Amino acid sequence: MNGAAPLLSISGLNASYDGSQILRDVAITLPEKQVLALMGRNGVGKTTTLKCIVGLVKPASGEILLGDTPITGLAPEERVRLGIGYVPQGRDIFPNLTVWENLQISLVVRGAKPNGAMDYVFELFPVLKEMLRRKGGVLSGGQQQQLAIARALLTQPKVLILDEPTEGIQPNIIDHIGDTLKRLRGEGKMSILLVEQYLDFCLEVADRFCVMDRGAIVAQGPTATLDERIVRQYLTV
Repeated sequence: MNGAAPLLSISGLNASYDGSQILRDVAITLPEKQVLALMGRNGVGKTTTLKCIVGLVKPASGEILLGDTPITGLAPEERVRLGIGYVPQGRDIFPNLTVWENLQISLVVRGAKPNGAMDYVFELFPVLKEMLRRKGGVLSGGQQQQLAIARALLTQPKVLILDEPTEGIQPNIIDHIGDTLKRLRGEGKMSILLVEQYLDFCLEVADRFCVMDRGAIVAQGPTATLDERIVRQYLTV
């Protein structure tokens, strides 16, 4: 992994829903200052893996480390304070709160002063500054996604986790989000774990990939080594 130290390490992760095993000994390592794309068809366990990392699903077994700190047994809000930022599938913004109120909530959760963080997210997503008084529910899908990412960034994460950030988004906003992720990686402030179905997006922004099938990691490596055989076997519908 080019000598990069692991910022997030997952080992032996198993999880079940209603008696059905969803995750099977999942092991993932996210190095510092890199983007890792977690890929696979629908229903193979990608979102469950993310929910285990952020504390929304309790695994049956396994260990999750943020740096050297075990976080497997911590509550979600404790994980946020330690440096886990999460943008869920569907965005989950507060539709009846304004853009400004949505952003302020992140500062309250983190228990931190802005220290220029608000100006930074407005630089990344200028459209939000123009819409501070609008309710989140009236924004377009692409604007809501930018708000969700900005909200996560305000928690000043060490690891930013995004679940399907391009889903239902217009192409120009997809390009903007891709450019933003590349900028975040280039600035070296965080590592990014990305669940994404859009193969070209993964190839453009990710340094490494992991492919899931039936709850297990079946292929992984530098993005440049993602070959046609893996794509045909595990990613095409």
